[in-house]
Amino acid sequence: MRGAADYNLAVSQSFEIGPVQVGAGRLFLIAGPCVIESETHARTMAEAIQRITSDVGIPYIFKASYDKANRTSVKSFRGPGLEEGVRILGRVAQDTGLPVLTDVHEPAHCEFVAQAVDVLQIPAFLCRQTDLLVAAGKTGRAINIKKGQFVAPWDMSHPVEKVRSTGNERVFLTERGATFGYNTLVVDYRSLPVMRRLAPVVFDGTHSVQQPSAANGVSGGQPEFIPHAPRWQRAWMVSFSRCTTTRRMPSRMGPMRCGSICSSRCWKRCWRSKGRPLDPDPGRRRT
Repeated sequence: MRGAADYNLAVSQSFEIGPVQVGAGRLFLIAGPCVIESETHARTMAEAIQRITSDVGIPYIFKASYDKANRTSVKSFRGPGLEEGVRILGRVAQDTGLPVLTDVHEPAHCEFVAQAVDVLQIPAFLCRQTDLLVAAGKTGRAINIKKGQFVAPWDMSHPVEKVRSTGNERVFLTERGATFGYNTLVVDYRSLPVMRRLAPVVFDGTHSVQQPSAANGVSGGQPEFIPHAPRWQRAWMVSFSRCTTTRRMPSRMGPMRCGSICSSRCWKRCWRSKGRPLDPDPGRRRT
């Protein structure tokens, strides 16, 4: 059994990704299409979400993948590929001024991709791959490591250490659920304060309700729970609101700081009413 720890203590590391402050106690959003479908589609999504987040005062990072290398089926669409995908991401960044995030699957891709984007994301399935983590860290870009569905939160110290071994301190972690039997994920919210002792933490409200490989050769999910997942997080008093102050747990859990990640299929639902659906008591009358 692991010994007791003081989860009032959170790491002090904070850094900037363009206008976005990571680990400083302010909510930010990562959102966009799961995979690049076309340049027009990526640009349309980036501009639409940018308008919404600007209206509600939420810093925003655009996210899209140039290649989804871990699809369930060989027949599934993977994206435009490395060169065309990186070109599109670079154009979106240049034309919108937004910070851009994309995931990398191979060490050889990291340096090339880093020329066009601000954040390299390590997929959950690859979060223990030493060569990938080191190659990503050496680019100097911010690194988002998604916690593997099979990894204990305290064991994410090792991926963080691998990135920091390159001298790159700009690393944060994403909670996206843990395997619970077959084709099902659950979120153990204890992971948030545990990982917050290692690095800033982001909560993935869409992949947390994913049902991996459960839809006849593709991954399914329960999108009806997407608007609720951020409320569950806020029940732990993670700083998941428009308030810029640090909030505290009513018990000894102490201050937490976090961001949010969201896919394009739910951004409109998540941010209706100018971001206020994150209210922990959605049934009460709003003024």
